[in-house]
Amino acid sequence: MPAFEITKNPLAGVRSIIRILFFSFFAGSVPAQAAPERVLWEDRPAQTWMTEAYPIGNGPMGAMLFGGTEVGRIQFNEISLWSGDRMLGQSPKRNEKGFFVNSMGAYQAFGDILLHLGHDFAKVKDYRRELDISHAVHRVSYLYEGVRYEQLAFASHPDGVIVMQLSADKPGAIDGRIQLTDSHEAKITAVGNRLTSTGAIGNGFEYEAQLLVLNEGGLVRSANDGGAVSNPWGIQSPDASLIAENCDSLTLILSAGTNFIQDHRREWIGPHPHEAVTARVDAAARRSVHFLYERHQADFRSLYGRFSIDLGTSAAKVLRLPTETRLKAYKQGADDPDLEELVCQFGRYLLISCSRLGSLPANLQGVWNHSNNPPWQCDYHSNINFQMNYWPAEPANLAECHLPMIDYIDSIREVSKVNTRGEFGDVRGWTVQTMNNPCGVSYYKWNTVGSAWYAQHLWEHYAYGLDEGYLRKTAYPILKEICHFWQDRLKERPDGTLVAPDGWSPEHGPVEDGVSYDQQIIHDLFTNTIEAAGILDVDPEFRAELIDMRSRLLKPQIGRWGQLQEWEEDRDDPNDKHRHVSHLFGLFPGRQISIEETPDLAEAARVTLNARGDESTGWSRAWKVNFWARLWEGDRAYKLLRNFIHVVREARVIYGEGGAGLYPNLLCSHPPFQIDGNLGLVAGYCEMLVQSQTDTIHLLPALPAAWPEGSVRGIRARGGFEVDLEWKRGKLTQAVIHSQAGRPCTVAYEDQVEQFDTKVGGEYRLRF
Repeated sequence: MPAFEITKNPLAGVRSIIRILFFSFFAGSVPAQAAPERVLWEDRPAQTWMTEAYPIGNGPMGAMLFGGTEVGRIQFNEISLWSGDRMLGQSPKRNEKGFFVNSMGAYQAFGDILLHLGHDFAKVKDYRRELDISHAVHRVSYLYEGVRYEQLAFASHPDGVIVMQLSADKPGAIDGRIQLTDSHEAKITAVGNRLTSTGAIGNGFEYEAQLLVLNEGGLVRSANDGGAVSNPWGIQSPDASLIAENCDSLTLILSAGTNFIQDHRREWIGPHPHEAVTARVDAAARRSVHFLYERHQADFRSLYGRFSIDLGTSAAKVLRLPTETRLKAYKQGADDPDLEELVCQFGRYLLISCSRLGSLPANLQGVWNHSNNPPWQCDYHSNINFQMNYWPAEPANLAECHLPMIDYIDSIREVSKVNTRGEFGDVRGWTVQTMNNPCGVSYYKWNTVGSAWYAQHLWEHYAYGLDEGYLRKTAYPILKEICHFWQDRLKERPDGTLVAPDGWSPEHGPVEDGVSYDQQIIHDLFTNTIEAAGILDVDPEFRAELIDMRSRLLKPQIGRWGQLQEWEEDRDDPNDKHRHVSHLFGLFPGRQISIEETPDLAEAARVTLNARGDESTGWSRAWKVNFWARLWEGDRAYKLLRNFIHVVREARVIYGEGGAGLYPNLLCSHPPFQIDGNLGLVAGYCEMLVQSQTDTIHLLPALPAAWPEGSVRGIRARGGFEVDLEWKRGKLTQAVIHSQAGRPCTVAYEDQVEQFDTKVGGEYRLRF
């Protein structure tokens, strides 16, 4: 095997050349590829919220845009608008054990903007509705009676508003009625050119939305005549509205908020949102749309632009198709690598749009919801779904978007301790039930390892970024107290074996001791906490106790037909096709099972996956892509990925297998819509290209034959590294390792492995 050379970027101060395994030195970095336009588009307005409308969001606020010409609809949300109880101990629904029974409420719809423009779509020409996810902007363009009309909309995180601009190429051509509606039937007021809805849920949460309409040319006036009540969605129109007459352009500025505050000591209640909402709207109104758009672009692109992926080039005729038509062609077997790239980047777009620092984390539908009784309450579901939302945050280079989840976990600790003691008695630490709301109120079955799974995310944020201050201040105290729960909870058998009592393998099977799902997550928790204590050089006795306890945990077992057992008793049914494969946690997202270190268990996991089959719900398919990638089965992972990317139109709640896939707007069909599938799939792409769950960075560990040429830039690996890769004819040709922490680096590609030292800021270039 000839050697290869690796060097640090001379501009970063390299003084020596380190010889390691590959055969030639590459003096330049992987070229930055010009990012192709990532656009979803259709040639007609959306009719249905779930399957056709396009999402925009700035973190706390989200909106679904329909692009109508006769009546335009913008349905909007604010992430903290929740019904249900806020505080433990303050509701008559609290039971004798000290926790609530079905009092967690549900995420609520906020309202709609209705634009009554009166442009009959039957007379419209050259219509195009698009969502440009590279720039987080929604556009509509069409001709009506000889006039070109355009709409531009975006959700700005730095300014905390949603902006829509309507323009025409003929002066004075914009007329219509603008209405703000409220999903809880609060009174709408119109004063000047501003519409306001102010209301309360009944649980102490108050809310407000304001819509300001600015005009160039013509006039905008308030009206209280109850006009324009007709709309295709049957939305009740309020009496108050704004009338636009003979305008050259209109600019709509929307902001909304609640009095929710992420602090249990204040009973989750802060000041009324009126002043904050007014300040955001007024500040935005003082700026031009161009200024707001440029600030939005700088903010969004600072996150989105860190990562690029190129899997090949689709045929020009395919690229010209509307998105739904393109999905149908792909389902019929058409090659469309640009569509595969689009689906990957769309997941990143969604996470940026619904999970930003200072706001609640993404729930089952991110931030988007049009119902006051959404499926599964649009909750924080602790037995995989909430966690899956954040699988791509670190590897896909969106670490800041991980922080809302971490802050949420921190915020519910104290109330969860009360709830936990109410169920389990005198125990330290805390855990959660399956369904959870923003205030730590839980419902449904106890997922006793739910908090331990949460803790994995606290560790992963450190493992990728190596921020020791964060580890010491935030992550380690929570890891430690969750370990305390299991120190008090684990059952010791006569032979010293430790088992989790009364476990449950979601959402499947009996409640009993030693369930594999529980055992593997506890192993992961102990492993991460042991490493954290060692890094911080603290709590040596506690660390030693965890090492001993981890060694005595009931281990994963291989059953009679070669499968990885779901329960301690060998009862797995080889014909079972259940969507949850919880007993493979140790394979992914855990690191207890791997091809390298536990090949027998990895093979048993393969047997289990083959038995369960590829067909399942949306998020389950995404999970299986990650499983197969961890088994280094790129073609099988790709088969699952390809099965995931097919168009479905059924939006109703089904647990069956036939309705999973993507809606025409690319939102994941569970069904119905759940965002976890979109986000979990992004993690699958990352696992196919780079893995770092061990101390080694594996390059292209599960590259499928369907991607013979391509590149990825900005994918992250644990240990403080970013990786750029390029490959041709199925073989890696170039790589750059960017070291952000200056740690030693071990790189593996196929059968070649080598370690080299790095310095902070170093760029280590390899050519294969």
